[in-house]
Amino acid sequence: MWDSPGVLKRRVSRVLVTGFLMAVAVSGLSACRTSPTVAAYVGDGQVTVAELDTAVADRREDPDVAAYADAHPDEFTRRVLTLLVQEEVYTEAAKRYHVEIGDDEVRSRIQQLLGKDDPATVYGQLAAQGVGRADVFENARQQLVRQQIAVQEGKAEGLTEAGLRAAYEKARKNPTTIRLGYIAVPDQATADAVLAQLTADPSRYAALAAQYKGQYTLPELEERTPDKIPGPLAEQAAAAKPGTGFTVAVPEVGGVIVAFVGPYTPFEEARPQLEQQAADAASQAGNALVDKVRKDLDVTVNPRYGTFQNGQLAPDTSGVVDLLENKAPATGSTAPSN
Repeated sequence: MWDSPGVLKRRVSRVLVTGFLMAVAVSGLSACRTSPTVAAYVGDGQVTVAELDTAVADRREDPDVAAYADAHPDEFTRRVLTLLVQEEVYTEAAKRYHVEIGDDEVRSRIQQLLGKDDPATVYGQLAAQGVGRADVFENARQQLVRQQIAVQEGKAEGLTEAGLRAAYEKARKNPTTIRLGYIAVPDQATADAVLAQLTADPSRYAALAAQYKGQYTLPELEERTPDKIPGPLAEQAAAAKPGTGFTVAVPEVGGVIVAFVGPYTPFEEARPQLEQQAADAASQAGNALVDKVRKDLDVTVNPRYGTFQNGQLAPDTSGVVDLLENKAPATGSTAPSN
């Protein structure tokens, strides 16, 4: 079966709006300490009902957030309370592990996660789901806290230069993807000529693909897992060495396909993806450490805001808002297969 690039190639935004509302268990919570004026106890501290009301009101100043809150009043209040509890937990975790995150670091992290997406569009979509800019900022700060805690505790070596290079070499030796391109041309003679040009100078791929653009031509080389390679090319692509290619006559496309396996991605070109992978791993490792702090604090929430089931405030099953994690499915390793 042959799939056109229009079907196989789907740009997945690095900041998925659907990934902003991810469930995160709030373990270690109980309902033993209660007072009508306290929304939650966090260690020796408190989130008062007045503070919660103010936080809800502040978020409702954004008309889009207010529209969501009007439609989901109880859920919105529980979500804001969970966010306030999380902020207290992370403040304590940062103190305990001697981690400080500046505002400039947070802004840089948000920009990194937004990538090429339009900030106004993303923030607008989030506001329509009840998520304000302040929540995005705080959540990004918490991600950095998790990462730095993991680094400090020796759980995130990949964030160092040596760690990044080690990950790069590992990906080259044990690739899970193939950096593949294919161009549909009218006949074998043309296919042979195009393949010769690609073999001599792989950097010409985009220019050559532009000359023969169409449904069965990839405009650029792509990292693909074996299951995403069209059937007529799969076997030979898996066997081809980087920097080489082959041709296949495919009657259903009306010509010959020139397939080319690109050279290994240079380290500096792969660095952004390596850094993102390392940051995600560090954040996950740091989350376990923060969870220990949360349990130590013996967080208790006023029952008027719900009961806890499996570590989450019910019936709000969305839990805490994990705003800016890279939730796009991995497309493969940073180094192509040979």
